[in-house]
Amino acid sequence: MIAIIKYNAGNIRSVQNGVSRLGHKSVITDDKNEILKADKVIFPGVGEASSAMNYLKERELDHLIASLKQPVLGICLGLQLMCSYSEEGNTGGLKIFDTVVRMFPQTDKVPHMGWNNFSSVKGDLFNGISIEEDVYYVHSYYAEISSQTTAVCNYILPFSAAMQNGNFFGTQFHPEKSAETGARILNNFLQL
Repeated sequence: MIAIIKYNAGNIRSVQNGVSRLGHKSVITDDKNEILKADKVIFPGVGEASSAMNYLKERELDHLIASLKQPVLGICLGLQLMCSYSEEGNTGGLKIFDTVVRMFPQTDKVPHMGWNNFSSVKGDLFNGISIEEDVYYVHSYYAEISSQTTAVCNYILPFSAAMQNGNFFGTQFHPEKSAETGARILNNFLQL
């Protein structure tokens, strides 16, 4: 069973639909026991960092997420909250990824919205994926590049399109909204 963490952030149903299209059963939950028992955990999100983190703390999900041993995939805001700090709302993160989330400089259209490809990819999420393939983004904040970056995208500046630290994975893009390429990336995660 796949647990999709429910935490006052949007986009959860589209993630569940993406998982279902790949033939997997999932449950949307904020129940600690269900999350702990899951084979894999998806931590999606569209929203504002500080209010989302407050919701996690109120339900003691912040410590739970950081302690999980099964594969965990953070998507968009999920990836950002897995970082050490976000400028959005001056928010301390889960410190799974050792990098900072910053707002894009206002030198081009922000948010970064639409399709974009990669300048580099590596790791298990990207088996069979080339840098020329496009994925879908909607974000005003980005994770800086670090040693845990597994994919880089360029928009205004290079940023972490994906990250990995052990069993924790994150994508700034939305695999569930990224057509065939996104389905293959999501399936790579579900096959881990």
